[in-house]
Amino acid sequence: MPDSLPVHLNRTDIHSLDVPKEFDATGSFDVQLVNHGEALHVHLHLSDSLSSVASLDATNHHVRAETDRLVRVTVDGDGPVRGKLKVVTGYGAETRYIDIYIPEGGTENEPVIVDEELSKPQPKPATDSEPSLEDLSAGPILAAGGFTALIAGLITLVLTESVLLTVAAVFAVAIVLGLLSVTLRSS
Repeated sequence: MPDSLPVHLNRTDIHSLDVPKEFDATGSFDVQLVNHGEALHVHLHLSDSLSSVASLDATNHHVRAETDRLVRVTVDGDGPVRGKLKVVTGYGAETRYIDIYIPEGGTENEPVIVDEELSKPQPKPATDSEPSLEDLSAGPILAAGGFTALIAGLITLVLTESVLLTVAAVFAVAIVLGLLSVTLRSS
C-alpha cells in the first residue's frame, strides 16, 4: 500500500489549506486532497529537484464539494532527494509548500511477475498468406494491359477521322494482340 500525504482543503475558510510541513516518501505516493467545503481547483507543482525523480500525471485538479481525491506522485528515480511540493488553491489565493524527502533507493518498484510459459519457445502460427507478386506469372498482368490497350485503340478508331491515327491504332492493337498471344502460350 503506498504512502498517503493528506492535504485538507476548505477546513477553516474558503480556499484554506492545511498541510504537513514535511513528508518522507519511501516510493511512489498519493496526495490525498480532502475537501471539507465547496468545490475548488487545486494546483500541485514539484520543485526542480523533486521532479528529477518524481512526476505528476496532471498538475491541476478539480475537487468536488465534500469529497476526497487522490493524486498519484510517481517516484521513478533514485534518491536521496529533498524538494518541495507546492499546493495552491483559489488560483493563487492560498499557497503552501511541503518538504518532501525521498531516501536513497527510494523507488519501491513492485516486482514484475513473469509467467513461466513466456520462457518457452512459442510455435510459429501457420499462415495462409496470399501469393506475392513474384509468385504470379506475367501472363494475367500482360493480358490486362493488352485488353486496356485494345479498348483504347478501338475508342481511337471510333472517335477520330484521321487515317494516320487509325492506322497507328490498328498497328498498336496488332502488336498488343501479338504480345498477348505469346504471353498466353508461354504461361
